[in-house]
Amino acid sequence: MVMEKFDPTDPDAQNRMRAMFGPQQVDHQIRMAIQCCWMSLPDNKKNVKEVEKQMRRLFERAIKDFRTDSASFEFGEDDRK
Repeated sequence: MVMEKFDPTDPDAQNRMRAMFGPQQVDHQIRMAIQCCWMSLPDNKKNVKEVEKQMRRLFERAIKDFRTDSASFEFGEDDRK
């Protein structure tokens, strides 16, 4: 696997990076997280309901942390204001 390198002085680097991390890449990462969650569960909890519960818990925690970081580091805009 070759890692793409982006030149910070390239004015088009942000657009190229956005294209590389498009919807297909996001979908792939989510599916990999679901698979990792499944593999991490004890055998007696390996079922769709438990995976969904744990994935939602992780997602909610990540969004909460993202909002906290956004406020702390003053990036993005919180539309809930």
